[in-house]
Amino acid sequence: MAEGDYYQILGVDRGASHEEIRKAYRKLARKYHPDLNPGNKEAETKFKDISVAHDILSDPAKRKLYDEFGEAGLAAGFDAEKTRSYQQWQQQSARAGGAYEFNMDDLGDLFGDLGGFSTAGARTRPGPAPGQDIEASMDIDFLDAVRGFQTSITLQRPVQCDTCHGAGTKPGTKPTACPDCHGTGSKSVSQGPLQFRRTCPRCIGSGQLPGEPCGVCRGTGRVVRTETIRVNIPPGAEPGKRIRLRGKGEAGVRGGPAGDLYIAPRIRPHPFLTRSGKDVSMELPITVGEAVRGTMVEVPTPVGTIKVKIPAGAQSGQRLRVKGKGVAAHGQSPAGDFYLRLMVRVPKERVAHDVIEKIDQAYGEDVRKDVRL
Repeated sequence: MAEGDYYQILGVDRGASHEEIRKAYRKLARKYHPDLNPGNKEAETKFKDISVAHDILSDPAKRKLYDEFGEAGLAAGFDAEKTRSYQQWQQQSARAGGAYEFNMDDLGDLFGDLGGFSTAGARTRPGPAPGQDIEASMDIDFLDAVRGFQTSITLQRPVQCDTCHGAGTKPGTKPTACPDCHGTGSKSVSQGPLQFRRTCPRCIGSGQLPGEPCGVCRGTGRVVRTETIRVNIPPGAEPGKRIRLRGKGEAGVRGGPAGDLYIAPRIRPHPFLTRSGKDVSMELPITVGEAVRGTMVEVPTPVGTIKVKIPAGAQSGQRLRVKGKGVAAHGQSPAGDFYLRLMVRVPKERVAHDVIEKIDQAYGEDVRKDVRL
């Protein structure tokens, strides 16, 4: 995420109109555009920040969430209604000695499996929760996918709040013992002749009331930032096979592990190369003379130019295999092969009649003798 407030980045007031935001963005974009500042990393960074700010503030829905919840409201899977309810609960809980009653059904809807019933003496505490996975698409050139390469991807993802370090509470404020359950995290409930211990609805089983919500993350413990992440694309990347980056998804909650980032490759086609799994194929034009006599020709492959022997009497459509020159080897996976499909090309210029007669006589049989229905 761009550092600082989005309105400050564009230099506009929080009440700025859509037109004012657009004009401010265009003015700054012209000033810091990379094409006008070649090699200037500072200008490149500012241009990215300006673009992110404009993307958020020019979208009414995103701007509304940002105005109310800050960067946390832009996180993937963010639930505004639940966050409002949680903030209300925090405010109520922070009131010294104040009572706050929950309806069991409402509590279940709000906190899911964080609360519930347990047998006598048992306690249910909200523990660490893992962050969600993120998926991003990446366009990759054909040869890069065959060879493998290193690149980077810039995306927005929820990360741990630097101010409260993921706690969700304002630094310096401390939790207090819940007065309803006296710090036990559960309360006794009668159900006919049976006695149950129910998770305390006020402290959600923690036995404590949280401190004042963090002003940066609004109590969520996370903020959304724009990050540039280095990515190793292994040889053989192809559509349908996602590339996993562990721990680069959304930050976890309450100390939980981060989710993963999945890269979904989209491979750009090549003008004359095709691929099947680890094997790469190419059509190779040869002359009539080369097909008749046989010869050595230079052929470009994904791993460099090599010399290939064309056998005498080669036929159009015949396939030659060059071992190990396809998709590069990776880990325990061996390299793929490179296939050449020979395509005999006749000359476009006029050829002497007697030369053509000699070539036709050399066939010795009807070339279409096996063409039968």
